[in-house]
Amino acid sequence: MTDQPTSLSGLDLREEIDRLRKERNAVILAHYYQKPELQDLADFVGDSLELSKKAAETDADVIAFCGVKFMADTAKILSPEKIVVLPDMDAGCSLEDSCPPEKFAAFREKHPDHIALTYINCSTEVKALSDVIVTSSSAETILSQIPEDQPIIFGPDRHLGGYLNRKFDREMLLWPGVCIVHEAFSETELLKLKAQHPEAPIAAHPECPPHIIDHADHVGSTSSILQFAKTFEGDTLIVATEPHIIHQMEKALPEKTFLGAPGADGNCNCNICPYMALNNLEKLYLCLRDLEPRIEIEEELRLKARASLDKMLEMAAGTIGKGDLGRV
Repeated sequence: MTDQPTSLSGLDLREEIDRLRKERNAVILAHYYQKPELQDLADFVGDSLELSKKAAETDADVIAFCGVKFMADTAKILSPEKIVVLPDMDAGCSLEDSCPPEKFAAFREKHPDHIALTYINCSTEVKALSDVIVTSSSAETILSQIPEDQPIIFGPDRHLGGYLNRKFDREMLLWPGVCIVHEAFSETELLKLKAQHPEAPIAAHPECPPHIIDHADHVGSTSSILQFAKTFEGDTLIVATEPHIIHQMEKALPEKTFLGAPGADGNCNCNICPYMALNNLEKLYLCLRDLEPRIEIEEELRLKARASLDKMLEMAAGTIGKGDLGRV
């Protein structure tokens, strides 16, 4: 592409992003864990699958996904005719990294009688190796439809799988992956914060380890936690998930106080997702300008991955963008 500025200094990035959004007929998506400036200029803010479904329903030619790679991959799986760009292709996910496709395939071969329920935080290749994809908001609905005597592999998040095992008295075989963000919360520091705010309930994502979940008044997906924030009684809420979701809570309920659950150092800074943080206004502008980096998925692989997503939508379509895990 010619005649492009070599420096971004002096550019009004928000104005330029709006211009390119119109020129490219693009829709901009931002996950709840993105920086506030990206959330504020997005067409849609939400959970990963919710965003991909909304984008698929638009007439946009381009999807700019401010999130991480598996989310942009999911958008491409659902909208193969659209151009999907990700501001930074290095924006990955510790859960996806923990579950290499070749190892997951070998694991499945060792347990041929098991079906694979796989958390959406995984690669396209792992989705293609799975029977049903689940989200943190659809997992309960889907699990309730599977006979109790059916052996199940659940991956890659052992904390979400363990939570479901405990809540529903199942014995799913768990892949040993974790989310580095939710793993970083400190039980000791959480209890100190709770002692300072004894009336404040705790809302936690099911990717948190048991020693955090055990103290929660509400467990659910990011959308579910946001809904809980809008309905809980009281004026203070402790939030145990990536702290950028608090931006949406403060916008919706400026009269209330939202406190991020602390890490081992006593603050929530260590719980900011380093992958999500790679995206910024400059990179969003560049990806809309150049339509790079672009998500490409081979068609046979896309169709195999799409089948496991379609099975989830068949079993739990009504859960998308909602939270059905509810109170502990």
